Amino acid sequence: QVQLVESGGGLVQAGGSLRLSCAASGRTNSRYAMAWFRQAPGKEREFVASISGGSTNYATSVKDRFTISRDGAKITVYLQMNSLKPEDTAVYYCAADPTPGWGAPSTINEYAYWGQGTQVTVSS
Repeated sequence: QVQLVESGGGLVQAGGSLRLSCAASGRTNSRYAMAWFRQAPGKEREFVASISGGSTNYATSVKDRFTISRDGAKITVYLQMNSLKPEDTAVYYCAADPTPGWGAPSTINEYAYWGQGTQVTVSS
């Protein structure tokens, strides 16, 4: 099995920054696609960003503000979040796809493993 543990969430003022981390353990390898999703109260879980090999993918709502990266040796994925807005407030989840195909997937059904989430709250 694969375990994913997120960290780095918290409370930040609008315009500020946070960096989320996701540490993977178990039967993982550097070929896995990794992604971040988020879910706000009363809303569906939505795609934020993903990375697979040399490919990255971003939701329109976060493009040019958020950056996804990974540490291949430790199989750790990061989400650098800049210029945060109140609408970014959500629980952020890390996900892993053990059988990636082309590109960096953005659909929930592509990801088999999920972390428990970390809360990000952006105050106005």
